Amino acid sequence: MQTISKSKSTRWALRDVLLLAFVAVFIGFIFWVLGPVYNILSAALTPMGLEPFANNLLLGGWMMAAPLASILIKQAGAGVLGEVFAAAVEMLLGGQWGVATLLSGLVQGVGSEAGFAILGYKNWRWQAIFASAVTGTIVTFVWSLFRDGYTSYSFGLLVALFITRFISLLFFGGVLVVAIQKLIEKAGVLRRD
Repeated sequence: MQTISKSKSTRWALRDVLLLAFVAVFIGFIFWVLGPVYNILSAALTPMGLEPFANNLLLGGWMMAAPLASILIKQAGAGVLGEVFAAAVEMLLGGQWGVATLLSGLVQGVGSEAGFAILGYKNWRWQAIFASAVTGTIVTFVWSLFRDGYTSYSFGLLVALFITRFISLLFFGGVLVVAIQKLIEKAGVLRRD
């Protein structure tokens, strides 16, 4: 089966734009659902002093749009656009972080897409997904150092949070994204006739 954008063309087809919109709405709804899940997990972990793990355990869920858009559309910029548009959907659904969601979406999209860019937008398989998880973890962790006050944490806690975040990105942005991709391919959405 042939997939979208197998050629070297950098032009976006109407099908690519529609697929991006689908990813944004579908994953944006998942982002919105994760808000209350985060609140419950955070409340459960706070008495044990482990509240920072709530965000890191779920961050991969909030970064699914970028790798999914990237591997489905196979165009530079698809990951950033997918993540920002999904964040906009979350915000419009009444997500608890409001407009700040868009900035997070931009940082997460850039972090995730950097993995595909490092490989020259030529690899859309597991190597690229792994690279996306690595770059996404690094970029968003640096962002959390400043935005979330991680600089006050001990080195051991930082290492544990970093590893937790990487595993989350690899699971949600890798395993689940590939499963969704296979379902979409099986449905014939990506076929060009």
